[in-house]
Amino acid sequence: MKKLGLGLLILVLLIVGAGVLFQEQIGKRLFASAVDAAVARDVIGDLPDGMHVALCGSGSPLPDPTRAGPCSAVIIDGKMFIVDVGGGAVRNLSLMGLNPGATEALLLTHFHSDHIDGMGELLLQRWAGGGRTSPLPVIAPEGVTAIVDGLNAAYAADIQYRIAHHGEATMSPTGAGGVAEPFVAPEGQAQIIVYDQAGIKITAFPVHHEPISPAVGYRFDYKGRSVVFSGDTVKMATVEKACNGCDLLVHEVLNAEMVGTLEAAFDKVGRKRLVKIMSDIPDYHTTPVEAAEAAKAAKAKMLVFSHIVPALPLAYLEDYYMQGVSDAFDGPVVLGKDGMLFSLPANKNSIEQDDLL
Repeated sequence: MKKLGLGLLILVLLIVGAGVLFQEQIGKRLFASAVDAAVARDVIGDLPDGMHVALCGSGSPLPDPTRAGPCSAVIIDGKMFIVDVGGGAVRNLSLMGLNPGATEALLLTHFHSDHIDGMGELLLQRWAGGGRTSPLPVIAPEGVTAIVDGLNAAYAADIQYRIAHHGEATMSPTGAGGVAEPFVAPEGQAQIIVYDQAGIKITAFPVHHEPISPAVGYRFDYKGRSVVFSGDTVKMATVEKACNGCDLLVHEVLNAEMVGTLEAAFDKVGRKRLVKIMSDIPDYHTTPVEAAEAAKAAKAKMLVFSHIVPALPLAYLEDYYMQGVSDAFDGPVVLGKDGMLFSLPANKNSIEQDDLL
């Protein structure tokens, strides 16, 4: 028995030693295999006809190791539309197998920093990875021109470096940066169509996020399917009107009780500035229960929470975050996570869910 144990120990040591000896070769093969799989992945090309919504960022300005800043991607007929683009979201797109080069347009709900601080990276990746010969259209309320012009100026030197390095045939000088396409934000119950091409219609509607103004949400329509993004807002009848039986309502949420706990904790350690911020932010966001009430009034087929405030680094916190939601809305509710994909096949009623991360 002792000899058997000794023999087994020697065998294990030999296997471990071989692993160490050939670690370089193993690593080389693993890397090559992973690269082949990643490069060959084409999620957009494999999607069936219909409308597909991917959460490239379901977080907020508060740090969350599991969520990038606010960002949603709508994919229709090979075209990708980005709604807001927070920090880390563009890298998520690539990890999800969604080529930023496929971006048809960027739509901004408002100009809070966490909704625009990934713009520079999106502009660069769309140009470099997509071989674009014209800049990215940035559709947003009036005021967007200054933001786009500022980013174009900030990246001007970088653009020239890349053209010089890779050549104009690879990096077209006319394709870099963005071009603003501002519209007058509607007021009251009004709506405005901001994109209408190839059967894809995008409608903007006003929301309330004071003192931030203008602020809008968006509705997408394509082949009998519809998706509504609330943007940052308090509970609003305009969101309900825009949805009006929509297939998917992607609504921002803030759990006021949990934010109150943060406020109390900051107060205990004397961080008065953050106490003030935590006391302020609930007054221009929507609670999970309020969003569920809005979904019920709007007759939404499915409700998805995004722009999650505060951070939820542990799954154990999710039931607490969602308390009262099921009583307010009896349809399916999803607590959004980065990488989620919702597919709405054309001219059907089904909603399919997948995970791209």
